[in-house]
Amino acid sequence: MERPLTITNEIYHIYNRGVEKRDTFLSDEDRLRFIYNMHEFNDILPAINSGLRFNEVGLQFKKKEKLVDILAFCLMPNHFHLMIKQLTDGGITTFMRKLGTGYTNYFNIRYERVGPLFQGKYKISLIKNNAHFIHLPFYIHLNPLDLFESEWRNGKIKDFKKAFNILINYRWSSHLDYLGKENFSFAIQKETLNELFETPDFYRKEITEWFKEINLESIKDVIIEE
Repeated sequence: MERPLTITNEIYHIYNRGVEKRDTFLSDEDRLRFIYNMHEFNDILPAINSGLRFNEVGLQFKKKEKLVDILAFCLMPNHFHLMIKQLTDGGITTFMRKLGTGYTNYFNIRYERVGPLFQGKYKISLIKNNAHFIHLPFYIHLNPLDLFESEWRNGKIKDFKKAFNILINYRWSSHLDYLGKENFSFAIQKETLNELFETPDFYRKEITEWFKEINLESIKDVIIEE
């Protein structure tokens, strides 16, 4: 895929996975670190990443001049998805470099390894139309179904109630925040998508209807997994 020249105020889907498809998140602490880094490194100023372990208690965040707005995200065992709006020229490039390097340093220190963690450069695709904008957040937020309902992309969900409960109980995405449940609101900017979804109840209704009649044709151009 030819890498697009990122344009300020445009929105992109970004995807990357572990080298050799290895798992990149081995614990909740790893996932929390990555999400914390999404906030910490989203700044035009340099950020310090110590690589030390920490927990959620007592996390404090200062105001920043952001490089990007993170509209939606999902962490899976060996990959991640981001829906990002670039705020400054070169913002995505700078942010992704800081995020990838910072998390890799943390991971390598913790697990006593060396070398790259992610498989080359991240994949990126421009959100070109309303269908992409409307449906991509649903696609990103439904990714955890891969762990339990591997055929969901083909519309073969056996139990919709169970599937929705899986999403409700999967913490490591922005899905819960759009449902109105405080989760990782410090790391995302909800205003852009809330212009579309308006309320948590409307978001719940729309994503429920979408995964009951899944059709990936409208977003096939921005699904960039390999």
